[in-house]
Amino acid sequence: MDLFQYQSEKILKKEAPLANRLRPNTLDEFIGQEHIVGKDTLLYRAIKADKLSSLILYGPSGTGKTTLAKIIANTTKSIFIQINGVTSGTKDIKEIVEKAKITLLNGKKTILFIDEIHRFNKSQQDTLLPHVEDGTIILIGATTENPYFEVNRALISRSIIFKLEPLSTNDIKQIITRAINNKENGLGYFNIKIDENALDFIANICNGDARVALNAIELASLTTKKSDDGIIYINLKIAEQCIQKRAINYDKSGDNHYDTISAFIKSMRGSDPNAAVYYLAKMLYAGEDPKFIARRIIICASEDVGNADPRALQVAVSAFQAVEMIGMPECRIILSQAVCYVATAPKSNSSYLAIDKAMEDVQNIKIKQIPPYLKDAHYSGASELGNGIGYKYVHNYEKNYVKQQYLPDEIKDNVYYNPSDNGYEKNIKKWLKFLKNNY
Repeated sequence: MDLFQYQSEKILKKEAPLANRLRPNTLDEFIGQEHIVGKDTLLYRAIKADKLSSLILYGPSGTGKTTLAKIIANTTKSIFIQINGVTSGTKDIKEIVEKAKITLLNGKKTILFIDEIHRFNKSQQDTLLPHVEDGTIILIGATTENPYFEVNRALISRSIIFKLEPLSTNDIKQIITRAINNKENGLGYFNIKIDENALDFIANICNGDARVALNAIELASLTTKKSDDGIIYINLKIAEQCIQKRAINYDKSGDNHYDTISAFIKSMRGSDPNAAVYYLAKMLYAGEDPKFIARRIIICASEDVGNADPRALQVAVSAFQAVEMIGMPECRIILSQAVCYVATAPKSNSSYLAIDKAMEDVQNIKIKQIPPYLKDAHYSGASELGNGIGYKYVHNYEKNYVKQQYLPDEIKDNVYYNPSDNGYEKNIKKWLKFLKNNY
């Protein structure tokens, strides 16, 4: 690199967004993702030892995929080449492969980092395959989309998938604090002080995306005048303006979090879709994990709707699966559909009461044995023990039913499930009554 190139790179870095300037250069500077790059993890050891195999980094924006690739570039002795799935194509891949073959003859490997690898079509991905397989290149792919859906199965089978999670609020706070104090590449020369509630707000509202948080704090520093004491003070109002969201009273680990989720569930239980959707919106706005919300909907669908509408559970489970595949912001639509369905469905907690009552009897009533004719008879000698003898196979009888005692003697008359008269459950109640009265 000549002096002109060196000076040009320095100028470009100085003018780059804060998120780019502040990228860590080593694993020790990297914040978050302890599950994949914490000390002694597989990826940590591989990077440190410069012994990488092909891998795919999968996770939401702003969680460190490109940063990890840059750290690998700074650490490895291999040739490191970066391209983007949006702007590059088959021609670029072929040129890189030809150079990689020459490099390999000289004893050096080539690491090819493809950002947004999901943007490559099947043909472009197929072009990579033989060269990844024979070791001509080591592939590092980065994607925000589920690689099992967007990357060819053959490439997947030859790579290790590392899933990056949204950064925690504590991780984001550390990153913001580092940005404020870093004088070389950060905002240290501005002399900034940020209120704790403003720091909490940005860390919560950015949904685990470090880039969003750093863009907000950079905008705040550039647009806020210094006070008479020469310090830029960033308060909650400024933080709201810089991230274009109003702060609401919702701390993910505080009372308001539990109050909101409680009101959300009670609104669905109470068949008020308007209130339920409002509390859904409040949680999403505040940065709540959509999967956490989806799990609550599943519980409500079973606990409060139950067999009054068995489809509610199917809708809720499908919503959870869709949320995992889609993510925000689109998954808000899926969650709203599930919430409206569960809220407006007929209600019954009969199944919920049934299991609680049965659990109580399991704990408090001593049972000698299961009725012998219900025991397993599929082994030699079972009949000598009396197991299975006298069992009535229901499919040999009219309407596939025959009266038979299934509960142990000690609790033979106990009733756990009392179907309600609501929704589909009234049909279950009618059927059970018919069996009881006619057999």
